[in-house]
Amino acid sequence: MAALSGLRALRRLCSVALFASQLYVLSGRAGSLMTTKHSQPQSTFAKSLTSTSTNTPYFKVAESTEIPSYVTKCPSNGPCSRLPPDCMTCNTNHSCIYGKPATFDCRVKPHVHCLDQNNHEQENFTINMTCQFCWQLATTDYVCTNSTNCMTVSCPRQRYNATCTVRDHIHCLGNRVFPKMLYCNWTGGYKWSTALALSITLGGFGADRFYLGQWREGLGKLFSFGGLGIWTLIDVLLIGVGYVGPADGSLYI
Repeated sequence: MAALSGLRALRRLCSVALFASQLYVLSGRAGSLMTTKHSQPQSTFAKSLTSTSTNTPYFKVAESTEIPSYVTKCPSNGPCSRLPPDCMTCNTNHSCIYGKPATFDCRVKPHVHCLDQNNHEQENFTINMTCQFCWQLATTDYVCTNSTNCMTVSCPRQRYNATCTVRDHIHCLGNRVFPKMLYCNWTGGYKWSTALALSITLGGFGADRFYLGQWREGLGKLFSFGGLGIWTLIDVLLIGVGYVGPADGSLYI
């Protein structure tokens, strides 16, 4: 009987141990499942944050829409060969021979539009010009500052410092703005106001022509009484507009 009761107690102890082990296993699985379920959304959210911060920047750099200042100098839809130098970029041909025709490969700058001979828009084109520096151009190809106070009656003629700028459609080598020594205005000391006053008052006797050094015309007016007044009126108009000047070709003071 004692052996039978001991066996029953052992069975109960084994069943309690088995139940306790099953309960422990079940509690561990539930915890792992709960951990997995909660950790998965967090990992997904973390991945979304990572992908967002890596692939898609929060702030985008805005593209520059500012129009450059040189565009105002560039005529739109005009011939490319007539564009000012500020509107294009050219490859300088350093191997050109001075005084000979040279060809330069050019390209228009951004926001500049020009046309070729067939009225088709183009970006790359060539320019034909003479191989020479800007200061060697003809006087009609650049504009210089004028000194109105520089006049001389001496020989040789005096010079003054002027700043010259090449015209927009002219192409040359070197600086387009350069200094140059120009001759002062040549004058023989004749005054426009004096010539006009003589023409109005004593023009019938040729005094205005004598004053300007035109002796033949002065004698003609003297002996014809100013061409019976007609010549006198004409000279008043011609001297007034500056068409008739000193005989030596100089300028009025």
